[in-house]
Amino acid sequence: MRAVGYLTPLPIDHPDALQDIDLPRPVPQGRDLLVEVRAVSVNPVDTKMRRNAAPEGGTWGVLGWDASGIVVATGPQVTGFSVGDPVFYAGALQRPGTNAAFHLVDERIVGHKPQSLSWAGAAALPLTAITAWEMLFDRLDVRRAVPGASPSILVVGGAGGVGSIAIQLLRALTDLTVIATASRPETQAWVRDLGAHHVVDHTAPLAAQVAALPTGAPGFAFSTTQTEQHAGDIIDLLAPQGHFGLIDDPARLDALPLKRKSLSLHWEFMFTRPLFGTADLAGQGALLNEIASLVDAGRIRTTLADHFGTINAANLRKAHMLLESGKAKGKIVLEGFA
Repeated sequence: MRAVGYLTPLPIDHPDALQDIDLPRPVPQGRDLLVEVRAVSVNPVDTKMRRNAAPEGGTWGVLGWDASGIVVATGPQVTGFSVGDPVFYAGALQRPGTNAAFHLVDERIVGHKPQSLSWAGAAALPLTAITAWEMLFDRLDVRRAVPGASPSILVVGGAGGVGSIAIQLLRALTDLTVIATASRPETQAWVRDLGAHHVVDHTAPLAAQVAALPTGAPGFAFSTTQTEQHAGDIIDLLAPQGHFGLIDDPARLDALPLKRKSLSLHWEFMFTRPLFGTADLAGQGALLNEIASLVDAGRIRTTLADHFGTINAANLRKAHMLLESGKAKGKIVLEGFA
């Protein structure tokens, strides 16, 4: 089968950073679905793995986690899906990725594709939607008010993939005032269009900008990027007993300053449940079905911003390059192997 892989970590401008390859078609076992991949999207985790994680034993590493496609075969223990079902999902970190014509995935982390979306539109959503949902509702518990705090939340990196869906989920499912950060006119317009009530510039100190808003000190902050740069401001602007969530990998994060305000710190990693096979693993599939329902009801929309053509090494290299530039907004999608 056609796939895109890499043998050794390389900078994205190297011609061998990602290569077109042929691999055997996988065979489903247990609760596996074999999915014919129709579209994929690219996430920061793809670029991090390509730069830093060498494939084991000199074999080809296949990246990619987001996918939409059609179930073409099932393992003997599958109960929730049938051949022919259109699906979308984010995969598992410890298994080969979705940059392949056929892909194996545990049925418990798979959702039924939104009927109203194209393959590309659906592929833009799973990883970021799971990340945002788990952070907002499982980690930060934003539906539980912080005593005395403003019913508001700061989303750092509002125009990114996770920020773009987080803003929509907050508007659709909560009454919180959403303060998003964005620095360029096009990204500021993007987050406003998604539903942000206020926009502040993350290239300038955040605490003073948030303090100048009529909202008061927020009870929640969700940092999707550059947390090391913004942590001090986030701690300053949060209300006492507030909640600080992050998803990136700061080189250094000092938790001691949180003590004075009794702030709680929450780290979200959407691969945790499939990586450890947690008892609530099937919650990710259920979550994706909720996302699909919200999309089909017109309450949220896809965060697809750029379509880079067919799934091949050259187009994936361009997608990685844009992500690494820090100038992407929403999600980058590729579609089909033709």
